[in-house]
Amino acid sequence: MRKVIMLNRVSIDGFFAGPNGEIEWFVHDAEVDKAAHEMADADTVLFGRKTYQMFEGYWPKVAGDPNAPPEARVIANELNEMTKVVFSKTLKAATWENSKLATSNLAEEVKRLKQGSGADMLIFGSGTIVQQLTAGGFIDEYLFIVTPVVLGAGKSLFKGVQKLNLGHVEARHFNSGNVLLHYKTTSS
Repeated sequence: MRKVIMLNRVSIDGFFAGPNGEIEWFVHDAEVDKAAHEMADADTVLFGRKTYQMFEGYWPKVAGDPNAPPEARVIANELNEMTKVVFSKTLKAATWENSKLATSNLAEEVKRLKQGSGADMLIFGSGTIVQQLTAGGFIDEYLFIVTPVVLGAGKSLFKGVQKLNLGHVEARHFNSGNVLLHYKTTSS
């Protein structure tokens, strides 16, 4: 069965975005990106509408930009090739290559995808999707890139989610100050 792996950057005080969705506080580090990539063998990305639109507005341009850093172009090309499933009731179309719009029940669709063939699935950002899938027990592993920033206020990744015990898999620290934490659900 395919796994669902959540990958998110969080501030030290536990926010995945600022109060208005700001993410400029991320401390980018190619070594962290590489390590996170090695921990997740995925061919599909699950998105909520907002995160999908943010990624779609940025990554396809990076893939074709000869001035972009080589490691960013690699990520961009991988994202272009991956299947992207966008969960939205308001988006009319998902136009980024290899994208599919899912307007049906989130839990039912993810259950169907998990039972299908292919590599694992990743969730980037998409806080409401993470909250719903965590509450429903659909996320198998959690990768947190803890960024050395205190936001003081912002969007909580697990708003409304009941207690969930996780098993420690791995922790890595980087010169940038980022820490990569890898957990799995205790039932996985």
